[in-house]
Amino acid sequence: MSIQRGDTLGVLAKRTGVPLVRLKRFNPGVRARHLEVGQRILVPTRRERAPSGGPYRYQIRPGDTYAGIARHFGSRASRLQTANPSASANALRVGQLIQVPLDAGTRASTASTRQPTAAPTRTPNLPSSAGRWPWPLDDYRVVRRYGKDDRGRLQPMLLAAQQGDEAQAVASGEVSFADTMRQLGQVVIVHHDNNLQSVYALCDKVSVSTGQRVKPGDALCRVAKNPDSERFDLLFDMRRNGKPIDPGRLLK
Repeated sequence: MSIQRGDTLGVLAKRTGVPLVRLKRFNPGVRARHLEVGQRILVPTRRERAPSGGPYRYQIRPGDTYAGIARHFGSRASRLQTANPSASANALRVGQLIQVPLDAGTRASTASTRQPTAAPTRTPNLPSSAGRWPWPLDDYRVVRRYGKDDRGRLQPMLLAAQQGDEAQAVASGEVSFADTMRQLGQVVIVHHDNNLQSVYALCDKVSVSTGQRVKPGDALCRVAKNPDSERFDLLFDMRRNGKPIDPGRLLK
């Protein structure tokens, strides 16, 4: 997609229906305040994934080469070939999915596009995998970050989703609750190692049952339409020993 006069990344996100955070992550070299008319912006498809530190899952487009993809993401063609041994650079197919590993400098640059988060609460003894857990949705927009509101009340994270999207387990564990909670709709709580719990609320259909073992990526519940926002919102919370903690300390 080419930048037109008056365009911003926010305008493009609304026009394409892609969450702004996803649009930014798929364009790590783009400076949001210095867009130029005619500049090309990559609009991700629903099959692509963009975790903050990589590797990305990228779908081959007409005319793509490893060199061009590497330039866009600040990587190297040799790294793409190594990450995709079965995908020859000379025989890329439109629609084919590949992995795009990122260099350390690019990861730092990509992470800098995130909005500031609330200062993390000191939480000792987090698992060694902290910082590498997947997000509970494949396609999402953060509409409220973990932190205190204007009245000083601690608020859990709120993620905007698409109709029909399902919340997914962020780590292996056992479902300790899968039922309705007052004002929260259908709720799933998963208990993980290190006495951590992940909470998925504002759902309208639960896909698991209490006592069931789950692994990362397993579907837990379908996100419902939030009558307060008219969006499909997922309330996501992390707790340790029953006390809320910043999910950003665990998610990648």
